[in-house]
Amino acid sequence: MKKLIYIIFAAATICSCSQIDTLLDRPVLTKTVDNNFWRTEGDIRLYVNSFYPLYFEGYGEDWDQEFAPVRGGTGFCDDFVSEGTQSRFENKVPTSRGSSSESRSCFEQYYGPSWGFGRIHKINILIDRLKEHKDNFSEEAYNHWLSVAYFFKIYEYSDLVGVFGNVPYFEETVKDLDFDTQYKDRDNRQFVMDKVYDMCNFVLDNMRVDDGANTVNRYIAAAFISRFMLYEGTWQKYHAGEEFTHKVFVDANGNQTNKIDSGTEKFVTETVCDDEHAKKYLELAVKAADLVMQSKKYSFGSSFKALFTSEDLGGNPEVLLYRHYDEALQVRHPIGSYNSGSDSGSNVSLEYIKAFNCQDGKPWSISGVTGASDFSLANLVKTRDPRFFDCFWGQASIKSNSMIYCYKYAAFEALDELYKTNTRLPQWQGIYNTNDAPIMRLGEVVLNWIEAKAELAESYGGDAVSQADLDASINALRDRPLSPGALAAGVQKTAHIQLASLPSDPVRDPDVSKLLWEIRRERRMEFLHEGSRIKDLYRWGKIDYMDYDMNPDHYLGPWIDCVAELGSGDDVPEINKNFLTQRINVLTVQHADGTVAKYNGTNAADMIGFYVVRNAANRENFFTRSYMAPIGQQQIDEYKMRGYVLTQTESW
Repeated sequence: MKKLIYIIFAAATICSCSQIDTLLDRPVLTKTVDNNFWRTEGDIRLYVNSFYPLYFEGYGEDWDQEFAPVRGGTGFCDDFVSEGTQSRFENKVPTSRGSSSESRSCFEQYYGPSWGFGRIHKINILIDRLKEHKDNFSEEAYNHWLSVAYFFKIYEYSDLVGVFGNVPYFEETVKDLDFDTQYKDRDNRQFVMDKVYDMCNFVLDNMRVDDGANTVNRYIAAAFISRFMLYEGTWQKYHAGEEFTHKVFVDANGNQTNKIDSGTEKFVTETVCDDEHAKKYLELAVKAADLVMQSKKYSFGSSFKALFTSEDLGGNPEVLLYRHYDEALQVRHPIGSYNSGSDSGSNVSLEYIKAFNCQDGKPWSISGVTGASDFSLANLVKTRDPRFFDCFWGQASIKSNSMIYCYKYAAFEALDELYKTNTRLPQWQGIYNTNDAPIMRLGEVVLNWIEAKAELAESYGGDAVSQADLDASINALRDRPLSPGALAAGVQKTAHIQLASLPSDPVRDPDVSKLLWEIRRERRMEFLHEGSRIKDLYRWGKIDYMDYDMNPDHYLGPWIDCVAELGSGDDVPEINKNFLTQRINVLTVQHADGTVAKYNGTNAADMIGFYVVRNAANRENFFTRSYMAPIGQQQIDEYKMRGYVLTQTESW
């Protein structure tokens, strides 16, 4: 299959700068270029290519890893534990949160972009120019490229709304001297997402089903739409009734405006979340995912491990879109290196470990699998869902703060070689990784689909979820081929989930049905380090999970025999040799009865238990307002200096 290498085309090649617009401050097209551009599909494609590295970052490139797994902000969620105090939620209004840049820096707490509309401006230029030069294209070509432009606008606004809630919606390119538009206040969240909803339907009706290998098409767009609509649909459900109060001014004719000098000041309260919109968006999530699934173009034909460590995803039947890396072209990344044994990797907690199903499809506490309650790593990798084996090394590692090492993005051979010979394979060092990054895969589509269907069935009169639905989604995931390493280790596929006998997890939240609980568990097993977990907590209204004092398992790692696993034996890696000596009177384990023991250099027999993460402590207090990000005081002041009001995020 033809491989597409993302090429960044500087916007300056078709734009010149304007200093008037302090909010957007984006380049505008010059007359000279306008007269010679927008003539052919090739021109449009050239412009669109610059969006690919912005929105489909994959593993990043070289040391640029803004949205990349492991390094790009995916660690802020309840999956991980760090030594010391856990990373905190924002607790005060920042001095500034504005950017006119076209780059997408990752706002870690929300795994989304910061406040700024430079990319919207760039997209609107494309939309406006397509409409101006419509006669240059056939109706089919025009509708396709307008759909592509809408797709990126959908992407950007969905992300912005996910971080900030209400945001200003710009329908078209903002003119330099149109200050009323440049400095418009935030639009109602539902208003913005209804605009997104309309664009989604246009895309699903008009984008080409094929526009070349590894290029945005109707199925790829539909997959993303299922993500965005599931997010907003569940947000609307679990935050229903929330309101937004903002200041407006009323002129002499009774018209509302955000211009300070327009007349009488008043406050307006608007609903931003309700069940009507929840149902509407969830139905579109199902429709979009259905489009992908019914196409029969994609299937679960590779192992879970192969999705993240393959040198070429071009032939992988599960992958809709990927980012290709190639050493010959010096297009590479370091993400696999962070998972190859020498770097710190990531530190999941015992709480996360316990969330994994055993191979009978049940949580450990009610599982019939032999060894279900044995939390040693050697046992975990053999008794849990195969994704556990593909994500975690089966030996304790001092490179992880919680002693369990994640190698999801590095091949099994990378750690195997390190442990056997204390050498690293060259392709898993530094920035020289060339394993491809999956951008969108069928696994996400089917989980978006089954969750949206379940939400509709339980709350909005949708068709009841059937066993066939579960077979087409969760059970299809569980039927993936096993990785060679898992096969060699004797790992078994996880049993199918049965609608007639759903697991009854003792720790299930009482406000969540058995079915939704298992769907959420499946997402957690499927999407480790892919940026979705914190966003799931936001949309479900569950950020209280980030209060680690609610479950002390957050401060623990797996069950280890410290001296045997870390300091002795022929198969113990060289890097462990001095660890025990350095941790005398520090290294601590918790026994099954809750008592703790600290290593003193002579008490090896006592040092068997759950590893206690060193100095781990809860994060600072956070509140309901933490679901949405505040905007910067500087941005509010910029509006005020121009004579306009920019409303701060609710409760900030």
